[in-house]
Amino acid sequence: MSESTGRLKDILETLEAATDLKKFRGFQFFQPYVLQAKFTELGATYKERLLMAANRVGKTMIGAYETACHLTGEYPDWWLGRRWDRPTRGWIAGVTSIATRDIQQKLLCGEPGVVEDFGSGMIPRGAFVKKRDGSYDISLARGVTDSYDTIQVRHASGGISIGRFKSYEQGKAKFQGETLDWAWCDEEPDPIELYIEILTRLVTTRGILYTTFTPLEGETELVKRFWPVAQAGCAMVQMDIRDALHIPKEDIDAIIASYPQHMRDAKAHGIPMLGSGVIFDLPQETIAEDRIADLPSEWKKLWGIDFGVGHPFAAVLAAYDSEDDVIHITHCYRSAGTFPLEHSAAMKAIAANVPVAWPHDGTVRRGEEETVASIYKAHGLLMLGEHSTFVDGGYSTEAAILELQERMRTGRFKVASHLSDWFDEYRSYHRKDGDIVKVKDDLLSATMKIVMMKRFARTGQYSSKSLKKSGNYAYKGSSLGDTGKLPWGA
Repeated sequence: MSESTGRLKDILETLEAATDLKKFRGFQFFQPYVLQAKFTELGATYKERLLMAANRVGKTMIGAYETACHLTGEYPDWWLGRRWDRPTRGWIAGVTSIATRDIQQKLLCGEPGVVEDFGSGMIPRGAFVKKRDGSYDISLARGVTDSYDTIQVRHASGGISIGRFKSYEQGKAKFQGETLDWAWCDEEPDPIELYIEILTRLVTTRGILYTTFTPLEGETELVKRFWPVAQAGCAMVQMDIRDALHIPKEDIDAIIASYPQHMRDAKAHGIPMLGSGVIFDLPQETIAEDRIADLPSEWKKLWGIDFGVGHPFAAVLAAYDSEDDVIHITHCYRSAGTFPLEHSAAMKAIAANVPVAWPHDGTVRRGEEETVASIYKAHGLLMLGEHSTFVDGGYSTEAAILELQERMRTGRFKVASHLSDWFDEYRSYHRKDGDIVKVKDDLLSATMKIVMMKRFARTGQYSSKSLKKSGNYAYKGSSLGDTGKLPWGA
């Protein structure tokens, strides 16, 4: 063999080895999106987790990856979630036996029925346990061709992990009798008793249950464990179609438009279908706009805030085009467990010296002298002199909703498309039994203060140094009409 022929052979062997490595150990090349990694991280502290996600964003992929980690004991450097330093035992559950085979089994083990592809999923081929005759030690399920019942996987500790495939169609009896370390449910278990039965299998091992699905069934009993506020021991991550970086930006609008309108929130944004209970029924694309880098100087600014008594503090910044009567939401801030000094500093870092509209509970006194609003004023925010009201003195939430709905439908209310926290609230804002569900509505509440008080939005700069004896701040840089003053002095 010539020297050149030998080099060519070495190159070919190297390429073949690289191809095999990528095919049969693709597990080690997986890189999660930010929210996928966050979902796995929560496993370190929460028994129950839900990834409630849009279609096609990789929710099942991260479920398969985590399952492979627990079976093999091979955890990547970025992993901050639950770990086992011993072999584990778990269930992999889906809606039907066929769906479990074609989705979860395929992602974990390779294309069903294709011998050459076995081991090309998340579990490396070399990790599967073999029998003495060299075949893989896998138990087949009954009734569905090429469907697995049990797989055995070598754990990094030296022992053998067990994974069993289940389907909800098998019924409650098939989800009993075994003690587990972990369980992965892809798509929502129905009925809820199946989910509870799986939880029961995890009690003695301090095990974990992670679920991945698109919430097409709306506010089910399972969804309510996590959304809009998670129960103790539960944690949820939501993924929007825009969080999936493998989907080209130019294709996203077309994908969303292809879904029936009543299903768009669930399929595109991972929000439970709310049916007739939804308050804002326009797709978010209708009111979203690109970030405006340079706001026109004639547009007026106004902050709206919600103090967060018993819930997160929220602040929303608006630029008001009074000539065309269009409100543009440009920034938002939401924080739980923090204090007025921190809230004020965050707002001033975004836009200082801008009027602040605030809710009526700001008149509540803390101690003998201070009101909640005056505390924020002391920290340098330009609080308006009275709580937010419409021109007629009313401050009805229903009236603010009606104006927002009208503005949205007539193109007079826009929100910067990157404000994902704001849109999360927008999509989930709903009624139950006719009443507004006052949960996860902090940024929307702040927005309604802007709607009520937009008449006090102003251009130019404001300065606390120009405080007059009357308690009003003088305004510098633009005409104020007849009054020349703003109603400061909260």
